[in-house]
Amino acid sequence: MKLSARYWFIIENVIFHRFRLGCNMIQCKDCEYCEFGPDGKRRLKCDPFTNIKEPECIAKWQLIRLDMLLASYQGMLKWYGKLAPLQDKLFKFMEREINEIDEADSWKTDDTEFGEDEDQDI
Repeated sequence: MKLSARYWFIIENVIFHRFRLGCNMIQCKDCEYCEFGPDGKRRLKCDPFTNIKEPECIAKWQLIRLDMLLASYQGMLKWYGKLAPLQDKLFKFMEREINEIDEADSWKTDDTEFGEDEDQDI
């Protein structure tokens, strides 16, 4: 699982403040469930339901999930940005088609000629 640098900064700050308050908490880099990949990024193999070592690990997992949710939302926004011009073209085409259909059927409901004749007959 990959985390962005800003979330690692938040996690490390939480750890630093806990240490400053006198709480000894292991850091992710010292945990047996943390591995470093060949690219130097941390990969967490801990599972919040089975093998959590510290209560703060749950907070870290919440940050991880929030980061993943944010990344998927940003990806969705990119796709919506790519689809927006196509959607605009589709709406213009449908509007033009509907207007052409209305113009083609306007002879069926054209009451201007008949309405004037009926008023003159009375």
